[in-house]
Amino acid sequence: MMTPTRYIVLVLTLLISLHYILTITHEEYGKATSVSRLTNYIQGPRPPYKEGVPEQYYKPSVSSPPPERKANATFVMLVRNTDGPGIMYSMKQIEDRFNRKFQYPYVFLNDKPFTENFKKYVSQLTDAPVEFGLIPPEHWKQPEWIDEQKATAAREDMMRQNVIYGGTYRNMCRFNSGFFYKQELLQKYRYYWRVEPDVKYFCDIDYDPFLLMQDQNKVYGFTLSLYEYEATILTLWPSVKEFLSENPDLLPADNALSFISDDGGVTYNRCHFWSNFEIGDMDFWRSEAYTKFFDYLDSKGGFYYERWGDAPVHSIGAALFANKSQIHFFNDIGYRHEPFQHCPQGDLHKNGKCWCDPGSNFDYEWYSCLHRYDKLF
Repeated sequence: MMTPTRYIVLVLTLLISLHYILTITHEEYGKATSVSRLTNYIQGPRPPYKEGVPEQYYKPSVSSPPPERKANATFVMLVRNTDGPGIMYSMKQIEDRFNRKFQYPYVFLNDKPFTENFKKYVSQLTDAPVEFGLIPPEHWKQPEWIDEQKATAAREDMMRQNVIYGGTYRNMCRFNSGFFYKQELLQKYRYYWRVEPDVKYFCDIDYDPFLLMQDQNKVYGFTLSLYEYEATILTLWPSVKEFLSENPDLLPADNALSFISDDGGVTYNRCHFWSNFEIGDMDFWRSEAYTKFFDYLDSKGGFYYERWGDAPVHSIGAALFANKSQIHFFNDIGYRHEPFQHCPQGDLHKNGKCWCDPGSNFDYEWYSCLHRYDKLF
């Protein structure tokens, strides 16, 4: 005997089955009775844009086939959580100009834990692997043996003299000089590309700079070079000379000393590669020569008693301990970090589809050191 409950269940089953069949066989019926359409009916009319763009207007993205050969390399980004918009601006350009084709991973480093929002939004910009690392305090904070009274006095003196960044960046400069390549997440990699917030990449990069570095045995690549502020490095070169007098065997015969000194090493001409853009070999920084060099400089306290930057420290290290042929100028990578830019010229500008003004190019301005690099060869 059919009870009322069974009758209701049977009717509902028949209605649901009929609805399912009509949804499959009649497209317009399916659209009219969709959950979203019924929800809209209940909630009332909505602005048309909330419906989104119909699928028929989309062109599927065509994924580039993975490269047949890649270097053991990664992008490295030292940022704070507040740098989110700036680093996404830079990362989006890296993806559009280069990494969408090559799919190299990213490593983000911070002395504070990254927020979930930061990790979510930067990860959405790429299909490549993304990792987030927390810098150990001993790699970031000022060492206990630094005389804080002396360091404070130095910072205050620089600020009185209006020295750029005179009161900041000590921990960052020391970290980038001698600790970034020691981070756990970077131990599995050899080559790195340093990227900072709010920089511009002007040109398509259709080849693999990492493979070029690997195959041609390069250890350091740059786009901009200029003079350091003398007030920030008063004792840096005397410290370098002391180290070299104790370790003369570490210098290769055909290095790039003449890029950083006009008198055979007696004085430092203050030229350095601007390290906010670097493509380099971390095994070079991990080498015996550079490790001894950095440890010696670190023991002098100049990162805190003055404001030794990672740019002159890296540049001096590369110029002294690498062969000059191992230092590469990426002439075809258009790049800007305020207030300077490298804009490729002639066919390089055309072939790279660059959007920078070729007339706005720092290469041979009076404050550039590129002419000294050219003279190496």
